[in-house]
Amino acid sequence: MISKIANLKTLLFSTAMSLTCASALVAQKVPSPKDVYGFEVGADYKLADYSQIEDYLTKLDNASDRVQKIEIGETVLGRKMYVMFISTKENLDQLDKWKDISTKMARATVTDAEAQKLSEEGKAIVWIDGGMHSTELAHGQMTSELAYTLATSETKEMQDIRENVITILMPVMNPDGLDIVVDWYRQNMGTAYETSRPPVLYHYYMGHDNNRDWFMNTQPETYNVTKILYNEWYPQIVYNHHQSSPAWTKISIPPYADPVNPNINPAITAAVSEVGSAMSKRFSLENMPGAIADNNYTMFWNGGGRTVPYYHNMIGILTETGHTTPTPRFYDPKKLPKLVAGTTPTDGTDIMYADVWKGGESHFRDAVDYMLTATWATLDLAADRKSDYLYNIYRMGKDAIKKGDTEGLFAYVIDKNQWDSFEAVNLINVLLRGGIEVEQATKDFTVGDKKYEKGSYVIYTGQAFRPYLIDLMEKQNYPTRFQYPGGPPDTPYDLAGWTLPLQMGIDVDRIADSFKAPTEKVSGLVDYYEGSVNKSGSFGYALSVNTNASVVATNKVLKAGGTAYKAMTEFKAGKTTFPAGSYVVSGDKELMESLADEYGLEFEGLAAKPEVQLTKIHLPKVGLYKSWQANMDEGWTRFVMDEYEFDMDTLHDADIKTKDLSKYDAIIIPSQRPSSILHGNNTLDMPEQFTGGVGLDGSLALSNYVKEGGTLIAFDEASNFVIEQFGLPLSDATERADSKDFFIPGSLIKTGIDTTNPIAFGMKDTVSVSFNRSRAFVIDKQRKSGEGGTEDIKDAPAPEVEVIANYAAKGLLMSGWAMGEERYIAKKPALVKAKYGKGSAVLFAFRPQFRAQPRGTYKLIFNAIYEAASE
Repeated sequence: MISKIANLKTLLFSTAMSLTCASALVAQKVPSPKDVYGFEVGADYKLADYSQIEDYLTKLDNASDRVQKIEIGETVLGRKMYVMFISTKENLDQLDKWKDISTKMARATVTDAEAQKLSEEGKAIVWIDGGMHSTELAHGQMTSELAYTLATSETKEMQDIRENVITILMPVMNPDGLDIVVDWYRQNMGTAYETSRPPVLYHYYMGHDNNRDWFMNTQPETYNVTKILYNEWYPQIVYNHHQSSPAWTKISIPPYADPVNPNINPAITAAVSEVGSAMSKRFSLENMPGAIADNNYTMFWNGGGRTVPYYHNMIGILTETGHTTPTPRFYDPKKLPKLVAGTTPTDGTDIMYADVWKGGESHFRDAVDYMLTATWATLDLAADRKSDYLYNIYRMGKDAIKKGDTEGLFAYVIDKNQWDSFEAVNLINVLLRGGIEVEQATKDFTVGDKKYEKGSYVIYTGQAFRPYLIDLMEKQNYPTRFQYPGGPPDTPYDLAGWTLPLQMGIDVDRIADSFKAPTEKVSGLVDYYEGSVNKSGSFGYALSVNTNASVVATNKVLKAGGTAYKAMTEFKAGKTTFPAGSYVVSGDKELMESLADEYGLEFEGLAAKPEVQLTKIHLPKVGLYKSWQANMDEGWTRFVMDEYEFDMDTLHDADIKTKDLSKYDAIIIPSQRPSSILHGNNTLDMPEQFTGGVGLDGSLALSNYVKEGGTLIAFDEASNFVIEQFGLPLSDATERADSKDFFIPGSLIKTGIDTTNPIAFGMKDTVSVSFNRSRAFVIDKQRKSGEGGTEDIKDAPAPEVEVIANYAAKGLLMSGWAMGEERYIAKKPALVKAKYGKGSAVLFAFRPQFRAQPRGTYKLIFNAIYEAASE
C-alpha cells in the first residue's frame, strides 16, 4: 500500500514537473516586451513608439494561442487599430459563443430561466484600454506587459482569469498621438524641455477631447471602439486607464465623487464602488500606498469612455495614476502637504485615503506597477463574480425594458418632416452607434391627432439601453451644489447639460401612451432620406438654406468649377418656397445627382433666374488661427471646416505676422484666452520656435486685414481678444461676475435669433446654444454725465454693431445648470457683427461648433463665411 502511494506521489510529481517545464518552455517561446523593445516597460527615459508596439503585439499573437490580435479599423491619420483577445486557447476557439451569450444578457432578449443558465455557462467580458490621452504615457506602454503577463503567467490567479474572463485589451487607443508624444520626448530628452508637452494636438482634431466624443462618435477612433462595446461584445466592465492623479498621491480609484446621474441604475453605482474596494484592498496588501478615492470624478456626465458604459448597464472604471513621464522625480518627505486633492488629510484619518504615500523617489515604472495591480484586482474580481456580472447586466436590461411600459414615456418619434432632415438622420445615427434600437415606419401612421409619414423613426423606450436613450434625449437637471455654504459652486465634472435634440435642432415627439405603428427594425447605420434633382436646371438648382447639407454640397459644386449664389429674399420654385439665404448652384448635372444621393438633398431645377436679389459667392478661402498652445477648440473648428469642404489654411503666429492675409475671405480665431493668443508660450516652457503669440505685430496685421475689408470671426473667449485689440465699442457682461453669483459650467441656453440678418439665414428664431463658462456682450453707450450731473450735449455716432442673437429674457436654462443667468446674460447680445474700417468682426459669445455637437448653430458660422465670400 505504501509503495502504491509512493508510486502515485512520484507520478503526480513527475506530471507536475512536466507541466511546469512545458509552461516554462511556452513562456520561453513567447517574447516579452523587453525582448522586442530592448528595455523593460516603464524603464527610466525609455518609450516604445507605435510601430514597436505593433511589432510586439504581432509577435505575441504569433507565439501564443492564448492571444488573438484583431484589427478593428484605422485612425484619422491612417494607422491601424487593434484589440487583443486574451483567454485560454479553448475560450478563444469559441469566441462567437461567448459573444452571443454576452449579447443576449446585455440586450435582455432571453427568459429569466435561460439567463440564469447562460450566466453560469458564459464568461465575463472585460474591456481594458490604454493610450487614450497620449501625454499620459505609462498606460500606452503598460498594456504590452499586461498582455504578456496575462498570456504567460501560470499563477493560480492568472489561470482563473484566463478560464473565466475574455479580456479585450485595447493596447493604444490613440496611435497617432502616441507617436507625436514619443517623438517629442525623444527630441527633447536631455534638454530643459524634456517633460514638456507637444505644441500640437495629440489627436489630429480632438486632442484631449478624444475622451469627450463618446456619444457623438465623430472620429474613427471613437467609433471603432464603440462598435465593439455597444454593438458587438457588450462587456460587463469597461476600464479606462488615465494619468492625472492628485499631487502627492499614486492613483485615484473608485468610488467616485457626487453627484450620480439618476438615469444610471443604482446597481452600477454599487458595482463601481465594489471594484474600487477590490483595488484598495490589493494595494494595501501589496504595500503600495497612495490610492485615493472620492476625488473629482463624478458619475453624472455622459460622454466619456468611462461614463457612457454606465448608461448601458456596464461597470465603467477610471483610474488616474501619477507620474506621466519617463523622467524620474523626487518628492521630499519633509514637504508632505497636510492636505491633498484640496481637502483630503494626509495623516491616514480619511477613509478614502487611509494608506498615505509619504514621498521619496518616483519612477515611470511605479505608474506601470500601479496600473497593473489595479488591473489584476479588476480581472480577479471579474473571474470570481463572472456569473453575477452576467446575470446582473441582464436584470438591469430587463428592468429598463419594463420601464418603457410603466414610467410614462413609451416612445420618441422623429417625424420625417424636419427643419433639417439631414441632421435628424445624423441624430438617428448617433443613437445607433451607441447601441440604441431604432425602428423606421414602413407606412404612414397616426398617433393621437398627428400623422407621421412613412420613413419617420420610432424609438421605443422599452429597451435594455433605455438609460442611455433617456439621458441623450431628455433635459439634464444638474443638482445645485456648493463647495461650502455661501461659497462658490462645486464644479461639475465636464458638462452639466447636453440634450441632443436641443443641440442639433431636431423636433422630437415624446409619446407617453403605448401605440402600434407599422415599423421595421433598423439594421446598421441609416442613409439620408432619398434626394432628387427635380426638373431641368438650365439656369441652376435651388437648395434650401435650412439644411446644413446644402453647405457641403455648395462647396463641392464650387470646387468642381460650378457657380453659386445666395438668395437675399424668399422665392418660390415649383411647389417649394425657398427661404431667404437659400443657395442657387449650377454645374454638372451628374454632380448634382450624386450630391442628392449622398446627402438626401432636393435640388429644384430653375429654368430662369429667380426674380429676387442673388448675391454671387465664390469658394471661400478661410484662414484658421492655430496657436502653439495646442487648442482643442481649434481642432474642432478645423474638423467642421473639413467636414463641410471649406478651402482652409492653418495660420500660425508667424503666418499672421508675415503672410498676405488679404487672400482670405474670412479668418477664424477659435476660443482661446486673450493673453494666450497675444503672448503664447515662453522659453521656460517650450523651445524658442514654439514661443510667443501673435504679439503686437500680429494684432496690428489682423487689424489692418479687417480695416481693408476682411472678416474676422471669433468664438467665445477669443471675442474678448478682438474687442481689446481693436478697441471695439463692446465689453463682456460676465467679466467681473463672481462665481458665487453667476455660474454656467457647460449647459444649453435659450437664445433668440434675428432671422432677417444674412448671418442668421436658415436658422430657427429660437435655439439652444452651448454655453461653457462663456460670455455675453454689452454694447457701449455714450456717457452724458459728469461730477454727478447730466450734460446736454450732442449724440455721438452710435456704435456700428449689428445684434444677430440675444440670450432669452426668461427661461434661459434649457438643459444643465445655471445660476445668475437672468441677472448677467438675459436679453444681452450673444452674437454681433461689428463694423471695423471696410470690414467687420463677427463675434460669438459662445462656441457654435463646440465638440461638433451643436449642429443647430453651425449655420451661423457658415453664413458669416459666405457673406465674406460674396462678390
